[in-house]
Amino acid sequence: MKILVSKNSLKVGLFALALSFYGCGAYNFSGADIGTAQSFQVNFFQNYADQSPSSTIEPGLDRDFTLALQDLINNLTSLSLTGSNGDLLYEGEIVEYRVTPMTATSDQLTAQNRLTMSVNVRFFNKTKEDADFERRFSFFFDFDAAAALNSVQSAAHEEIFERITQDIFNASLGNW
Repeated sequence: MKILVSKNSLKVGLFALALSFYGCGAYNFSGADIGTAQSFQVNFFQNYADQSPSSTIEPGLDRDFTLALQDLINNLTSLSLTGSNGDLLYEGEIVEYRVTPMTATSDQLTAQNRLTMSVNVRFFNKTKEDADFERRFSFFFDFDAAAALNSVQSAAHEEIFERITQDIFNASLGNW
């Protein structure tokens, strides 16, 4: 069985399909409420956690976290990343990065450790000033006490960064 399609009906169908996509506008699956903002800026998140005696020193943590936040906002919105004068401004500092023992065995040994990271964030929205805030965001990663931190660090950072950046995004642009 052969189906015959004329060139004109194919053109009309493609035009209708293109027009329906154009009519939808920019649909946003993230639920972000960017209002009239066109750009965003993420200033470098300095690591002040390494100045605390109970903190673990982690070189590059500040750079990696700053990039993770930039990437998330860039991927979930149509905003342009800018180095200065952004409509939305994210700034702050890493204030906690430490490992603490969580559970013990019957022999009084540590069975599990917890890596905790906290970030203080200041958010400024030039297009909607009542949305400005300053808040602390925190998350953790539990790992076996027999494992060295550097052996789980990549997975730990991925999980912690994902959760904290998503929480920052939801607090600043979430429209739920």
